[in-house]
Amino acid sequence: MGHDLVDGSNRDAPILLDPYAAASDLAAGQARDDYPCAPDATAPCEPLSGSSGSAEHGRGRAPASSPLEVSAAAAPRCSAELPPAMGTAARVVPGASAQSSVPLGRRLLLGALLLQLLVIVALGWGLTRAARPEHRPGQAPTPSAMPSLSPIAPRGPMLEVEQRTIDTFRAASPSVVYITQLSVREDPFNRDVLAIPRGSGSGFIWDKSGHIVTNFHVIAGGNAARVTLSDGSAYNASLVGEAADKDIAVLHIDAPSDRLLPLPVGTSADLAVGQMVLAIGNPFGLDHTLSTGVISGLGREITSMTGHPIQDVVQTDAAINPGNSGGPLLDSSGRLIGMNTAIYSPSGASAGVGFAVPVDNLNRVVTQLIAFGKIVRPGLGIQIAEAHVAHRVGVKGVLVLGVVSGSPAEQAGIEPTRRNSGTGAIVLGDVIVAVDGESVERPEDLYRALDRKSVGEQVKITVLRDGARKDLAVTLAPLAD
Repeated sequence: MGHDLVDGSNRDAPILLDPYAAASDLAAGQARDDYPCAPDATAPCEPLSGSSGSAEHGRGRAPASSPLEVSAAAAPRCSAELPPAMGTAARVVPGASAQSSVPLGRRLLLGALLLQLLVIVALGWGLTRAARPEHRPGQAPTPSAMPSLSPIAPRGPMLEVEQRTIDTFRAASPSVVYITQLSVREDPFNRDVLAIPRGSGSGFIWDKSGHIVTNFHVIAGGNAARVTLSDGSAYNASLVGEAADKDIAVLHIDAPSDRLLPLPVGTSADLAVGQMVLAIGNPFGLDHTLSTGVISGLGREITSMTGHPIQDVVQTDAAINPGNSGGPLLDSSGRLIGMNTAIYSPSGASAGVGFAVPVDNLNRVVTQLIAFGKIVRPGLGIQIAEAHVAHRVGVKGVLVLGVVSGSPAEQAGIEPTRRNSGTGAIVLGDVIVAVDGESVERPEDLYRALDRKSVGEQVKITVLRDGARKDLAVTLAPLAD
């Protein structure tokens, strides 16, 4: 469908321009009469008139040596711009730009809204940067950049019992010490003597002379001990005496008297179940610890390391953990009423059942250990059979096997077990069945009865001899433990 570009009879016919025509065709001077305005454009274009030359055979050809020029008046007026052909020599004269399909007012409105949004975003970003100073990596934050802490509410007044507990702990804790048990050994290679820690526990100052009271099991098995006071000063300790049956031991340190603050000694005779108590210790060399509770039982009995009973033990629900053994048990006034000694727990931790040696027993034993270096018991001067032996021979009570020559038992007429010189048969001795009217069925009962007595005190011993009961008066004598 070619058209003569010179003849004006077909000037209104549409001519499509192909912007992607090959460069070789344009260089040859061929003017296509079906160039589209765009690959998919359908808007009609006005015919082009060449600047020089004429078309041959119905086709307008531009000279091959000169580029094809399109004047502004003769340029196609289309709804889209003509993209220039790749590698062509054609150029469009300015003034022939296409018109946009978006109205001008709408474009101005959209531009104003976009500009307003950018201004708001920039303003907010600037205010944020001004309120929060820039923090560079590696630079410590300034105090103004740190977040403020929550306000602290004022504390109300303490309860009276709380303040009393605090005051009691502060007054008593300097008297509690930390004890390290040492095992002295010789190095087999260089013959040096080494002190190796084996265990630890707590203790407390008894007097200004430097005596320290603790449990026997805290120092048992060691060759030496070291005591650390509340101010951190440490001293080598020497053993003054021990009462393994009572789980009590006394040490001595050479410390200035102004650093020794003994506890006031109370009594266990007037204790009551439900009474408030405080247990203080220094476990594992840590700072002093405090646990509170009440007396949950009195007159309890536990067994010492030697198998002997410890009587009149105080039971408390105050936590007595490992490492607190040997520490003091205090009443609400800060008086010493016992020494923490044991716990009852399958796991080894405090389970709410703790025991303390009563201070009356403690006072009596410690006084003897300091004076004599050993416990001096009031005794009868007899040798007794073990419980299973008495049970085998059908005896209910304590069977006397021997009597010490010159002892109170011999003077009172107590007879021992002997062998008949004529027949060789064994003749059982006296069987002790009561002390001052208190029934005795086992050796532990006899120990318990004599522990409440004093040296020089006269007691009534009831024995069973030849099937008959007989009362004997015995004056107790001091017997070494």
